[in-house]
Amino acid sequence: MQRVIQVGTGGRGEVYRDSAAYGFPGVVELVGLCDTNAGRIGQYQQVLREKGLEVPGFAPDRFEAMIREQKANWVVVTSRDNTHDDYVIRALNAGCDVICEKPMTTDTVKCQAILAAVKKTGRQVRVTFNMRYSPVRMQVKELLQSGVIGKILSVEFRWMLNTSHGADYFRRWHRNKVNSGGLMVHKATHHFDCVNWWINSVPSTVYATGTRQFYTPQQAERYGLTRRGSRCHGCPESARCPFYLDMAAYGHMKKMYLDQESHDGYFRDQCVFSPEIDIEDTMNLAVEYRGGVRMSYSLNAFAAWEGYEIAFNGTKGRLEHGAREGAGSVFGDGSTPGEVKGLSVRVWPLFGKPYAVVPADSTGGHGGGDERLMADLFRPDPPPDPLGLRADYRAGSWSILTGIAANISMRERRVVEVDSLVSGLALPDYPPAPAWDEPIPLPEKKPAS
Repeated sequence: MQRVIQVGTGGRGEVYRDSAAYGFPGVVELVGLCDTNAGRIGQYQQVLREKGLEVPGFAPDRFEAMIREQKANWVVVTSRDNTHDDYVIRALNAGCDVICEKPMTTDTVKCQAILAAVKKTGRQVRVTFNMRYSPVRMQVKELLQSGVIGKILSVEFRWMLNTSHGADYFRRWHRNKVNSGGLMVHKATHHFDCVNWWINSVPSTVYATGTRQFYTPQQAERYGLTRRGSRCHGCPESARCPFYLDMAAYGHMKKMYLDQESHDGYFRDQCVFSPEIDIEDTMNLAVEYRGGVRMSYSLNAFAAWEGYEIAFNGTKGRLEHGAREGAGSVFGDGSTPGEVKGLSVRVWPLFGKPYAVVPADSTGGHGGGDERLMADLFRPDPPPDPLGLRADYRAGSWSILTGIAANISMRERRVVEVDSLVSGLALPDYPPAPAWDEPIPLPEKKPAS
């Protein structure tokens, strides 16, 4: 029996709470809840109580004591990004294995400390990349593994966050790099991990540029929002601002955040045009990987539509994949987070006709990955993993190192050598790709008529 304590009782933590509490009866038991906000713990407890479960809650200073008292052997970390390292290390030292929501942590010092704790304790750290578990992304992996475009030489990747989802990062604690590492770490860790996994490699150098040019006081002035407050709640411009968020209108959000502000003073609806924001909303990267693959990557947080487009260029052709995603940004409004729509997969052989591949059904939360990820984390008899979906602290580290290197590059205006950022980090377990380097038969040329 896995006895689980969960740290962090916000919106993203709910899927882990439900999975640990009643998703796998007789296999997993949720035995404790930890957070700095007693009100949110109470909201979690109320949900569990309605299903007949009583789960104790406690403050962070009782973390180790509760692990002992509850005889916990797993800790799930879904707290604010810059606190992940603290709870991961404390859990490992207390004799627990860890499931950590992405990103594993936010900077090199904290990453190095986690690596040291894993080496010292010999315990396990799983990092949760639900994007890998989305069926269409698994399908792309299978196609690349098959060698359909040969050896991969370059990648073109652009991700668009619209003015619903993208704006939400500028309302919350993510708006400051000290909390989140910026969008290069918090959000793009998904993207960088997928590229590492898709091409079976890790980054060697990163050069990045980035700025905040939309979510600024100047943009608010362009809209004529001259009387805005520091947050949406009670803002004099609420009737005119297209980014106004009325938390009181969403029952779940009101209970989870608005009603709990007195406990820690956290405002979930801060103004997206605040001068206190220090993360970028426009970012461009040039990344080189071990083995020579190059990637051009862009992230825009104020796009007109939500989704992504990626292309892989290889020795035999080109594979293109794209998706339009649902907004999924305001949890509590009934939307499905990260629901993918408008899927496309297309192969362009170098010496043949292009053809479309029917995309795998990817309905559900975060492109159909959430449910599959939870099952893989918690079920007692996980099946074989030929695609290498499961990610540990190594994959968790390599994914954030691209973003951390990008932050350094943007700040210092230089190319960053990724190997110089941490020491003692091994490569993840990626599946072999024997077809990538096979000889390429050329088509017979027809004689000229």
